[in-house]
Amino acid sequence: MATVFWDREGIIHLDWLPEKTTINSDYYVDELKELRQAIKRERRGKLTRGVLQHDNARPHVSSKTMASIDDLGFECLPHPPYSPDLAPSDSGYLER
Repeated sequence: MATVFWDREGIIHLDWLPEKTTINSDYYVDELKELRQAIKRERRGKLTRGVLQHDNARPHVSSKTMASIDDLGFECLPHPPYSPDLAPSDSGYLER
């Protein structure tokens, strides 16, 4: 499984989940830290305007993850109600 973060300019960070591994809040927080470093490298000057939108899976909404999102300086948009024609992608980094 792949975790992909992108903005309007393209992919910023891509990670392949190792076999027989599940995504938990510890793994996801590590991915967010890597995302922050990737933004510094790939999108210089845009880090202070970081907005995340992801689904409401448990690793994404755990208290540890939400605290890390705040500590890393991201803003998390609320997950919209489910609709087959409006469902957002699992992960993404949006520039404000």
